[in-house]
Amino acid sequence: MRMTDYEIPRPTSGDVVDLILDDHRLFEALLRDLRDSTADREAARAALSAVLIAHGEAEEEKVYTQLKSKRAITAHEAEHGEEEHAEGNEALLALLECKGTDTQKFDDAVEDLATALNHHIGEEEQTILNPAREDVSEQVRQDLGAAWTARRNELLDEDAGSITNVRKIVARAHKEGLLPADDEDEE
Repeated sequence: MRMTDYEIPRPTSGDVVDLILDDHRLFEALLRDLRDSTADREAARAALSAVLIAHGEAEEEKVYTQLKSKRAITAHEAEHGEEEHAEGNEALLALLECKGTDTQKFDDAVEDLATALNHHIGEEEQTILNPAREDVSEQVRQDLGAAWTARRNELLDEDAGSITNVRKIVARAHKEGLLPADDEDEE
C-alpha cells in the first residue's frame, strides 16, 4: 500500500449517514488540494483515488442494497447512484492517467472530476441520505455503518484506488451499461 501524506480516517462504526457525509467532506477537501499548486497534488490524488473507490464500492455493496430492501430508496435511485459513481470513476481514471500534476490536462481532469463528484454528492445527500435518515431506524443505520466501514476499510487495505483497479472498475461499468460504450463517447 502506498503511503500518502494524507491520513484517511478509518472509522469502524457509527450512523451510516454521518459516515458517508464525513467522506463527502473529505472528497471536497482533497479536491481543494488538487486545485492548489502548492499542495502535494500527487499525494492528494492517491488519497482521493483510494477513498473514493473504497467509499463508492462499499456503498453499492452494503448500503444501496439495504436501503432498497427497506424501501427507503427505489431501485431507480440506487441505479442512478451507481451510474453517478461510474461517471466519477471514469473522471478519476482520466485524472490518474495524467503524467504530471502541473499541466493544463491535469487541471482540466481535476475540474471534470469535481463536476461529477459535486453533482453526485448533492444528489445523493438529497435523494438517498435524507430518506435513509427519515425512513430507516437508528439501529439499521448503525448496522449499515458497521458493514459499510468494514468493507470500505477492507478495500482501502486492498489498494482499491490503484490505477489498475480503477481501470477494471470503469471497464466493468461500461460492460454493465452504467457508462456508454467507448465508441458512443466520441460524439
